[in-house]
Amino acid sequence: MRQLLLIAARNLFQHRRRTLLLGGAIGGVTALLVILLELSTGLRATILRSATTLMTGHVNVAGFYKVTAGQSAPVVTQYEKVLELVRQTVPEIDFIVERSRGWAKVISDTGSIQAGIGGVEIRNEPGLHKVLRISEGSLDDLAQPNTILIFQDQAKKLDVKVGDTLTISAPTPRGTNNTLDLRVVAIAKDLGLLSAFNVFIPATSLRALYQLREDTTGALMIYLKDIRLVPAVHARLRNALPKAGYALMDNDPKAFWQKFDSVNREDWTGQKLDITNWDDEVSFVMYTVTALDVLTGALTFILLVIIAVGVMNTMWIAIRERTREIGTLRAIGMQRARVLSMFVTEALVLGLSATAAGALVGMLICAVLNAAQISVPIGVQLFLMNDTLTLLADPLKIFGSVLFITLCTSAISLIPSFLAARMKPITAMHYIG
Repeated sequence: MRQLLLIAARNLFQHRRRTLLLGGAIGGVTALLVILLELSTGLRATILRSATTLMTGHVNVAGFYKVTAGQSAPVVTQYEKVLELVRQTVPEIDFIVERSRGWAKVISDTGSIQAGIGGVEIRNEPGLHKVLRISEGSLDDLAQPNTILIFQDQAKKLDVKVGDTLTISAPTPRGTNNTLDLRVVAIAKDLGLLSAFNVFIPATSLRALYQLREDTTGALMIYLKDIRLVPAVHARLRNALPKAGYALMDNDPKAFWQKFDSVNREDWTGQKLDITNWDDEVSFVMYTVTALDVLTGALTFILLVIIAVGVMNTMWIAIRERTREIGTLRAIGMQRARVLSMFVTEALVLGLSATAAGALVGMLICAVLNAAQISVPIGVQLFLMNDTLTLLADPLKIFGSVLFITLCTSAISLIPSFLAARMKPITAMHYIG
């Protein structure tokens, strides 16, 4: 094996111009793939961080309460009892947030928007303090009654600033409309699509708007010490809550606001709990990651086809130039398998060195882009879920990319290498190129 590696290295160095051209192409494909993978990983991490702060926990115990068969509200009644049962059932909990939920019209003197209303106890919201970046005002002021936090794009549409008053209007669970005047105490930087339709007010203000009792909430957002335990915890809660006498909704992997129509069509009244996880609640934005993954796969396939043509062409040229050498090696006793191994090893060395260099270049580019904190336009923010370009390295994916392209390069070389190994020594030695 050592001899084969030495021969491969010498041959590649001897034809260094051809080696650099083909190796550069392979390295470029690898670098592009690494950048796209880091962008996809960064996007997924950004969505997870933003979503599990703005609108969902890792696992959620939420539900709907129906006063009549056709009128529902996203509330959990007597939530303290449910909370106690959840704590007993899930010892892996890091912390739990009780978050009230609503959907209302937010009105200013010059405009209005529809938005999801999050009712929060800001002192019990560690995630909001870590993720939200306040451009004006103070997040802690949200502890004051009848206040509201909005995002920059919303403030622009409503033409308001900190200290201005907004009015929110929403129907109560009993079908009557109610309004509430709120003072803007904080404006946060946008977080893409997820911040476009979310605002936050004190939980007491949300209960006043919807005329709810103090023992109601919208959802118990459960944050786990290890997010990989989400499927197991989800299944455990779906088993434990019915045993405790709670009625559960059928498992439906959608965001809670997408379930109103189906819930209102169902013929039942009272309380039903709904167990979801973070992936369910943000399924409507995961298309961004899926689209990027599809684009990455399609682009990689096209580039690999181009690389395959280049590798095969290079191998054919190398074999034609070394036909007499092959004949001499066969004549002095080198077996066909050894000849085959010699050319495959050459392709393997070229592929491995080029992909490794390409991966390093790709990671360096990503590190520079992250350090530059590149701001992206509003339209792009909707897809990136952030106001800056964020790329995140996943060593396992990068290693897999290097291995995949190296193996593809080696596999492509098998066809010309196999034909070279089948040459008859006498014919090869008399070949005149």
